Amino acid sequence: MLVYALRRFVYVVPIVISVALVCFLLVHITPGDPLVAVLPADASQELAAQLRTAYGFDRPLPVQFGLWMWRAVPGGLGAFLATGRPVLTEVLRAVSNTVTLAIAAALIGFTLGLLFGLIAGYFRDTWVDKVATSVAIAGVSVPHYWLGMVLVIIFSVQLNWLPAVGAGPGGSGAWGWDWEHMKYLILPAITTSVIPMGIVTRTVRALTGDILSQDFVEALRAKGLRELDVFKHVIKNAAPTALAVMGLQLGYMLGGSILIETVFSWPGSGLLLNSAIFQRDLPLLQGTILVLALFFVALNLLVDIAQAAIDPRIKRG
Repeated sequence: MLVYALRRFVYVVPIVISVALVCFLLVHITPGDPLVAVLPADASQELAAQLRTAYGFDRPLPVQFGLWMWRAVPGGLGAFLATGRPVLTEVLRAVSNTVTLAIAAALIGFTLGLLFGLIAGYFRDTWVDKVATSVAIAGVSVPHYWLGMVLVIIFSVQLNWLPAVGAGPGGSGAWGWDWEHMKYLILPAITTSVIPMGIVTRTVRALTGDILSQDFVEALRAKGLRELDVFKHVIKNAAPTALAVMGLQLGYMLGGSILIETVFSWPGSGLLLNSAIFQRDLPLLQGTILVLALFFVALNLLVDIAQAAIDPRIKRG
């Protein structure tokens, strides 16, 4: 198991370098001048050239990439173009808020998705299956930003049960795991969890139905195993694939929450990325994309190792 984990870790190294290269190039090939964020409207050509030299934008792209990687390895992602504040501090604060939202959404979405998927797969082609499948299809089909606005109108505006925006009475900097703060998390977490719940439900339903139709299940029943024990074998065989899907969905929740964070004004990486895009702040944009991409790579590494721990056949593949 340790050898497999080390081999997977070695495979991750070129992936990380490739991800860093893509993150660097994506923001450089887009049109526009990044110095717009700091240059006044009536700035002279001499001042623009001095600032371009100071920020290193006059150097060739390979040199810029090398210097950026050299600073990024020890954690130096540069500073905001407009304010000069360290990028890493802001990115880590925003990413921690996004991780909090993603974990809460995963607890809701994955729990309901596994429950609905297992029930629908076990009672396949019955009314229970049809109800669970309908819920899954609805979850995948409904746009999450629209659902977020509907939830705000119902539970915040009309019923006044939950707050509409923000990350706590004192902001995300004073976050605490109590009801006064947790109620700010409920609506964005439910909104984020809907699509992953539908995808996990449909995946687990298909896996469960396929495994139940295999010969070894009939053999287990012929040996006299209780239905609950048979179901445990089904879950164990479905776990690796379901885990891979849930890992991908958790990565989606980490990186694809920009619309939800905008609707609920949740101070996460999506809101920070949105601000960086409109301000054309290259260091902030690169740092946010890189940290999110590295989270996704690390998450996939953990999923690979967990799959091998559950199913030893994967290590021989």
